[in-house]
Order: sequence, then C-alpha cells, then structure tokens
Amino acid sequence: MVLSGVKVIDGRDHLLGRLCSIVAKELLAGQKIVIVRCDEICISGSLVRNRVKYAQFRRLHMNTNPGRGPFHFKSPAMMVWRTVRGMVHQKSPRGQEALKRLSTFEGIPAPYDKQKRVVVPAALRVMRLKPGRQFTVVGELADSVGWKHKELLGRLEGKRKAEAKDFYEKKKEKAALRKKAEAAAAGELAKVNEVLAASGY
Repeated sequence: MVLSGVKVIDGRDHLLGRLCSIVAKELLAGQKIVIVRCDEICISGSLVRNRVKYAQFRRLHMNTNPGRGPFHFKSPAMMVWRTVRGMVHQKSPRGQEALKRLSTFEGIPAPYDKQKRVVVPAALRVMRLKPGRQFTVVGELADSVGWKHKELLGRLEGKRKAEAKDFYEKKKEKAALRKKAEAAAAGELAKVNEVLAASGY
C-alpha cells in the first residue's frame, strides 16, 4: 500500500461496518483519513430495527456511576468514529496513534469542500446490499435518538451545493470557450502540432 498525505472519503451511500473496517486497516498502516458526510452513511436493516438496537446499546452503563461510561454518542460523525475505534486496539499506543489519524465530519466543511474526495467501492451500498433490502441512513437514526443539528446541517449543505453548482457551471463555460478557441486555431497550429507529435508531446 502506498501512503498519500490525507485521503478524504465521501461517506455518502457506504455501508458503515464495511467502510469502517477498511478505514481501520488503513489507519493502522499509517494513512491519515478524513471521512465527510458521515450523516449519509448507511446501515443495513430498517430504521425501526436499528432504533431498537440503539436503545439496547444505550442501556449499557456503569452500575454505580453512569457518568464514567460507556458513552453513547448521538452525532453521526461520532457514531462512525466509535465504530472505527472498536476495530483498532485503541488501548495500545499503536491503536491510539491510529485514531489520531482519523477525522470524521457531518456534511463537507471547509477546506474539504475544495479537495478531491474518493469512495471505497468494496463498501458501497449499491455494490454490497441486495436490491430491495431495507437500510437506515445514520443521520436519520441520529435524529431519531436525540441529535439536534439535522436542520442546521441541511441549510449548510444546501448552501455548499449551490456554490458547487455555480462553480461547475463556470468551469463548463470555460472548457467550452477553450474548445472553441482550439477549433478556431486548428488550421494555424497544424504544423506546430505535427512537430510536437513527432517529438512525443
């Protein structure tokens, strides 16, 4: 495996367990990873089923002092982070260093909105989940168990998508103008292009 600086993974429509297992492996190998749009990651099974499982999970606490843990995160980003934590040996120095290399976010905050994002094909819902099977979006699960920022995130993401659409339209216009200019100058540059082609350019 070749390590790059920071890999930004777009979590939209990935299955939670499959994505986190691959991420954990990469973290332990030394890769820095940022997961954005954690609120759009999916879990197999209906919302009702996953709410029941989460309710059972919330019953786990220290008998004499629940304030000591275990802690039950409600935000999608922390749910994803906790899932990855369970897949590394987080009480060892190696596992702690691996977790420091992970960042998780709801939505796509700056500066990651301007960076190249990747997907993990082996963890995509459309590749792994049988058509017709029910699934739960982590953001909906979090909202149903007490996460309070779904509306705010929706507004911020709407604004980001509008800006991204404007940028893409301008990019297409520039590309069209360049193509038109190249076509107009094709006759003049024919000899130059021949020389360049002969030189391997």
